[in-house]
Amino acid sequence: MKNIFKTIIFVSAAVAALSSCSDFLTKEPTNKINAGSYFSSETDLKMFTDGMLKDYLPGFTTVAIGDDAYTDFCATKSGSDFYHPGLWTAEKQSGWSTGNFSFIRKCNYMLENMTRAKGKVADETYYHYRGVAHFWRAYAHYIKIQTFGNIPWIDHVAQPSDSVLLYAPRDDREYVFHNILADLDSASNNCLGTTKYLTVGRTYVNKWVVLAMKAKMCLYEAAYRRYHSVNPSTNEAWNNKYETAEDLYREAANAAEEVMNSGAFSLNSSYSALFLSENIPTDEVIWSRQANASASVTHDVTWYYNSATYGQKYSPTKEYVNMFLKTDGNPIASDQMSPDEEFTGRDARLSQTVLGPGHKWVNSAGVTELKAPDFSVTLTGYAWIKWNVEDAVNYSKSLSNNSVPILRYAEVLLDYAEAKAELGEMTEDVWSATIGALRKRAGVKSIYPGSADYQKDPILENYYAGTGVGGADLSDMILEIRRERATELTMEWGNRQDDLMRWNLGSFIERRYNHQGWRGIYLTAEQAKNGFTINGTTFKIGSTSPTSYKVANSGSDATWSLTEKTYGYLVYNYKLEWSDKMYTRPIPVTAITLNKNLLPQNYGWN
Repeated sequence: MKNIFKTIIFVSAAVAALSSCSDFLTKEPTNKINAGSYFSSETDLKMFTDGMLKDYLPGFTTVAIGDDAYTDFCATKSGSDFYHPGLWTAEKQSGWSTGNFSFIRKCNYMLENMTRAKGKVADETYYHYRGVAHFWRAYAHYIKIQTFGNIPWIDHVAQPSDSVLLYAPRDDREYVFHNILADLDSASNNCLGTTKYLTVGRTYVNKWVVLAMKAKMCLYEAAYRRYHSVNPSTNEAWNNKYETAEDLYREAANAAEEVMNSGAFSLNSSYSALFLSENIPTDEVIWSRQANASASVTHDVTWYYNSATYGQKYSPTKEYVNMFLKTDGNPIASDQMSPDEEFTGRDARLSQTVLGPGHKWVNSAGVTELKAPDFSVTLTGYAWIKWNVEDAVNYSKSLSNNSVPILRYAEVLLDYAEAKAELGEMTEDVWSATIGALRKRAGVKSIYPGSADYQKDPILENYYAGTGVGGADLSDMILEIRRERATELTMEWGNRQDDLMRWNLGSFIERRYNHQGWRGIYLTAEQAKNGFTINGTTFKIGSTSPTSYKVANSGSDATWSLTEKTYGYLVYNYKLEWSDKMYTRPIPVTAITLNKNLLPQNYGWN
């Protein structure tokens, strides 16, 4: 369900002309370029695929905030319209016009016309760029099945007499993903991973980007088939005519293992450096959106996280903070800890992701000082710092120059661990090379589930109770992998949102704290009455300001409550809606009006 990609200017007028929505079904692109000469050189191939990159590369805020902002782990001041009770309908839905499919047309145009470069460029160059086109076609279809489920598979340039989008029916999701997998295989077999394409900025599509994305996409679809008993578009059981869930877990594991065995990547020693550096740490980052202050390529992610008006007051929740282990490898005994105490002795990623004791920033006077939460911004008492360039100048202008990783080696390790666990092939060696390695970087002792030293975590078990296949409880191994995905990847390119969707846990978005809202810090009766202190700043209940907050205890939307009225967890109340039909978006009414073959509507959206 990613609503993510923003159109960016094309690299040339020729490439721009090819993407014209008005020309999609009415004019041939040969009217816009010299069809007899284009695609006849490596320069042409690179220019065209650069245009694809600029079209479809996710934006800075998409990667650093994205759909994770509307999950169980992040509170927002108003929530997404999609989850508002009774608000979303097929009349509101968009995303099915010819323009929304023009990028797929561009991929097919390249594949059909680049044959004229055969023999004019080196074979490995020709097949590399052919692989890039296959990758983008696969990815564009993948985004659409995440959104709509059953969609048409489009593998040729639509002509006026063809009008595939106007008259074609939707194809079964399993058939579409089967073709996506074929495209990914073609791309991974042909794309090169040499330094020519594995650049310092980690921007271009190459063999390792393809394999990492293949692992991610296959893991998504494998889990979807395992944890959803039906295709959500039809509410009918999976037909398994092509790949089964196990087949796709195997594909995910094999793709991840190929990246791991390549020796091209490793974990960077600093977790925070991955998110705060202009120069991407190339040991870990596989694909990125590169910033460059000298070239005025900056963004406003820090502003989004720290503005009371510009963003959605994105705030971590207690449920998220509870995911982090202690450094001895064991879970916390209770989450009823003061805000200034619960960071002590915890996984280092907690204090590198959420504002805690000792965190500093440079204020507007240029002075470095301790930073405290701002209750005109935070809704839970917690604040995100993962992407913050901690200088006041970035809090009000689009001047942040930290590059953003789209794919990291850490995610490949997590994908591999989950696929092996779901296949029943997890071993201590696999654990050590994946989850253990990530915990080592975070300063956490690695304890293998099932070993004598392993301690079960009642908080984690209760959170995911009865959410396995058929309502079963999850194994300790799967629970720990899910913990690790949360602590490592949340607020990166919608990973938590994707995880909830594929694990059949969309209801977590509505459920949150007793279906009431997002749960935050814990306050004793003394702290609620007389105030509590974080980084030298004391906060008290009062009118809303940076150092005070108003507890209404009314339960009304956009108000605060304490769970025990005079003490307890701080809850930001905001009621949301969830039903299983929301695993897909409805097919827009405007599209169905033009093409009755798109019926029946996605299940539940009539």
